Amino acid sequence: MRHLAIGTTNSSILQGLYNQAYDITTWARRHPGGSKVISHYAGQDASEAFRAFHPDLNHVKKFLKPIELGPVIDENHTEKEKDLIKDMDELNKTAEKMGLFKPSVTFFTLHLAHILALEAAAFLVMYYFGTGWIPFITSCILFGTMEAQAAWTQHDYGHVSVFKSVTLNHLLHHFTMGFLKGASPDWWRHMHYQHHAKPNVMDKDPDVRLDQLFVVGQTMPIKVAKKGDSKMPYNLQHNYFFALGPPLLFPVFFQIMTIRHIIKRRLWKDALSTFGFYVKLLVLYYPMLGFWWTLAFYEITRIIESHWFTWVSQSNHIPMEIEEDRAEAWLPLQLHATCDIEKSFFNDWFTGHLNFQIEHHLFPRMPRHNLYKVAPLVKSLCEKYGVKYQVKSLGTAFVDIVKSLKNSGELWEAACHAHHIN
Repeated sequence: MRHLAIGTTNSSILQGLYNQAYDITTWARRHPGGSKVISHYAGQDASEAFRAFHPDLNHVKKFLKPIELGPVIDENHTEKEKDLIKDMDELNKTAEKMGLFKPSVTFFTLHLAHILALEAAAFLVMYYFGTGWIPFITSCILFGTMEAQAAWTQHDYGHVSVFKSVTLNHLLHHFTMGFLKGASPDWWRHMHYQHHAKPNVMDKDPDVRLDQLFVVGQTMPIKVAKKGDSKMPYNLQHNYFFALGPPLLFPVFFQIMTIRHIIKRRLWKDALSTFGFYVKLLVLYYPMLGFWWTLAFYEITRIIESHWFTWVSQSNHIPMEIEEDRAEAWLPLQLHATCDIEKSFFNDWFTGHLNFQIEHHLFPRMPRHNLYKVAPLVKSLCEKYGVKYQVKSLGTAFVDIVKSLKNSGELWEAACHAHHIN
């Protein structure tokens, strides 16, 4: 009988699934979801994450037989946590019986249609009304809105929540992420699946790997202060966030990272769909604007999209707990790292239904139009086990980003002074 324990060696990476141990040392490199996302559960029970990510468990289990080692003893969970895991499993089954994992063809068709309409409108405004300041700015706003909404819809296909066929989801992911947005679908999956597997877990969630510019949470500021090798004035980060965060995330960081990912991994399909975006941009706008104004149009729309995406995506996570890996059960792991934003027609559209971030993290394959339906059941389960379920207004969620950055910066400054005195 094998024992699971947090931490492992590179030579033998053990992982627990449904009371069985598996050696994923070699398999991790061939894992379709990426090697890092599966390795983040080395030495831990990955049963809940396994269920959350895979739509057809019986199909996937066929690949596990060759690496099975035998029964395992899970020493990471208490009896209360084991009860919670059972109840979470029942909630999954209830959601399936309610049909909450079934996508609405009408919803996703209309959503994609409104994105294509926004892109067409952005072009037609300047085509018919000229390239003066008013048509130009109007087109920038329309195109930036299209890009922001495309970010939400590519997210649906990336999570395999629209079609039963993984291939069809990936095909539409190439269209929405590559051709409509000019970014690598593979890079997104590589980064985003890690985020879902271990949200707000330091050294595992790439979304909180920010210490070159920002310190977040309560643990990271102290760790960075003790190292003493950073020159960033983190005590001012709540101020410079407005200059370095939303304005630069898409126009600079994402562009560099996604192109580097394509080249480094030789992802020719990603290169084709991403290259198609830039060809489309030049074909449509170069004849009207010339090269430099087309470049200006592109950068302005990226900045609009970047502000939109950054404020929405960080409002659910940055103000929450950001800690080392504690090998928590799925419910507390996700609830400690996420919060919801109040439901309204505008909030649903503006956030791509990620105002139901808690439910999305618990059920990443659930079509977003059904997330609000499972929310009461999730809230009830949280109350039963004393797990905090947070819902904020949109404005409060945005303000909390800045407040949390200020608090983390002050923690860093205090830790620096204490370390210097000692």
